[in-house]
Amino acid sequence: MLDFFTIFSKGGLVLWCFQGVSDSCTGPVNALIRSVLLQERGGNNSFTHEALTLKYKLDNQFELVFVVGFQKILTLTYVDKLIDDVHRLFRDKYRTEIQQQSALSLLNGTFDFQNDFLRLLREAEDSSKVRAPTTMKKFEDSEKAKKPVRSMIETRGEKPKEKAKNSKKNKGAKKEGSDGPLATSKAVPAEKSGLPVGPENGIELSKEELIRRKREEFIQKHGRGMEKSSKSSKSDAPKEKGKKAPRVWALGGSVNKEVLDYSAPTANGAPEGAPPEDINLIRGTGSGRQLQDLDCSSSDDEGAAQNSTKPSATKGTLGGMFGMLKGLVGSKSLSREDMESVLDKMRDHLIAKNVAADIAVQLCESVANKLEGKVMGTFSTVTSTVKLALQESLVQILQPQRRVDMLRDIMDAQRHQRPYVVTFCGVNGVGKSTNLAKISFWLLENGFSVLIAACDTFRAGAVEQLRTHTRRLRALHPPENHGGRAMVQLFEKGYGKDAAGIAMEAIAFARNQGFDVVLVDTAGRMQDNAPLMTALAKLITVNTPDLVLFVGEALVGNEAVDQLVKFNRALADHSMAQTPRLIDGIVLTKFDTIDDKVGAAISMTYITSKPIVFVGTGQTYCDLRSLNAKAVVAALMKA
Repeated sequence: MLDFFTIFSKGGLVLWCFQGVSDSCTGPVNALIRSVLLQERGGNNSFTHEALTLKYKLDNQFELVFVVGFQKILTLTYVDKLIDDVHRLFRDKYRTEIQQQSALSLLNGTFDFQNDFLRLLREAEDSSKVRAPTTMKKFEDSEKAKKPVRSMIETRGEKPKEKAKNSKKNKGAKKEGSDGPLATSKAVPAEKSGLPVGPENGIELSKEELIRRKREEFIQKHGRGMEKSSKSSKSDAPKEKGKKAPRVWALGGSVNKEVLDYSAPTANGAPEGAPPEDINLIRGTGSGRQLQDLDCSSSDDEGAAQNSTKPSATKGTLGGMFGMLKGLVGSKSLSREDMESVLDKMRDHLIAKNVAADIAVQLCESVANKLEGKVMGTFSTVTSTVKLALQESLVQILQPQRRVDMLRDIMDAQRHQRPYVVTFCGVNGVGKSTNLAKISFWLLENGFSVLIAACDTFRAGAVEQLRTHTRRLRALHPPENHGGRAMVQLFEKGYGKDAAGIAMEAIAFARNQGFDVVLVDTAGRMQDNAPLMTALAKLITVNTPDLVLFVGEALVGNEAVDQLVKFNRALADHSMAQTPRLIDGIVLTKFDTIDDKVGAAISMTYITSKPIVFVGTGQTYCDLRSLNAKAVVAALMKA
């Protein structure tokens, strides 16, 4: 049973609607528009919203959308056929009204489609119920029954296909006589019994036995000569080899305490202060107050641009004209066959640029659904049209529904006199602590005080790493420049403690001391580690941070999808809240090591619909950027 079936234009005008139940279809259809159609995620023709499954079909020629909704617990096999039949009949029946391309004409038009829809629905339901009865296959209908009995008789040591050939050979051998060349060629060594083996004695050998016996004869004849030659070659080789002199290492075997002592020198029992660090090297170049947009251009692009400006002498004018006119579509509607070869190349190109394979397939399928049936201009090629549509889809994907503005949210938290809490999570070794320090520097440059909570109580050296970052950030923003107030501080409780409890104490400390932001560093964990994922879900549920950031590498391809899907699933499964808290944003690290293979950004945003808040592009505190969607897409589409 269908809940609803609606037909509306891409401009938002509802042309016709069927209500199978009393509930309104506005909420599910609006969710479909927001999450799928506007986000260019049309690779899959189905969408799940709460207890409903929505299936849709796009008509790009007339700019129409056909949507059907039913309960997701039902398995309705006729829905796809019903959408195709309704689409075909509605388009053919109201072609004149739709082709006017006027919103006023669509509003004033009357689409009396109720009786036609009920007839198509009844036919689709009846076709799904009628099934041909399955009958048992008789022996007379099988291929084996058609073969004669003679063809099924097999002689020992002979393959069925070779019987005809061997029978012809045997006839030829009888005509030529037993002393002919055929008889002599078939002579083989005797069996263990000593009797000669051959057709004249009534004994036939298989092909494998013949090969084995000939191999044994060959080894018996030539084996002794090979052994002698191998012995002579060994005797010619020198018997004694020169011994290799052992290497003597500079500090090998030394027991001198002065050489082995690497501890810091002490004065009066206390260690001397660390040598002064160059603040400019730690800070980096550029403005730390305002995040710059990500620049994906490289030196190869500049060289290619310079080379493209030089005229090509070898390329003729006539060839260029024919190359320009080649592949023009003309005024016709695109079909799947027209786009198939171009989409295959685009899919392979996306995978080569580090986009996850499943997501590359869904992107190309979404572009195909978007362009199928669309009428092209006279001077438009299929390649340029598909490439432009794919670029628009990628830019739309990198600009998700919710935009994270940390500075605005922090100022809003200040008005409510509470700290703004950010939790960092991710797998091992992606750079959570390093990028936490970069974000701390960015917040300090904007005048906010930061408390760093060391909740990684598992990895050796994690607290010491944050302690070093805190010392360096304090050197860049000393208390003297802020009226004697420490702008950055580390809250630590050592190793082996409960991370959720440390985070709770850190938030309470920040509230009492008047800190603006609390940055919670967590231990790295793999997405398959259930105990650690349970601990992370507990930390997020208990402390309810304002922002949960997933830190991921730009180097990963398919692994990015697996990490994000399983992190979100683990947070939902292990959460004690009724509405579990999931990932709110992404920090993409090591972006300076991938050149133009920026596909991980597409994979992460596509699978989560969450924005990339920060991009790490280096080792210094200023190497933090905001995502520039057009620059990333340009690098992704670069050949």
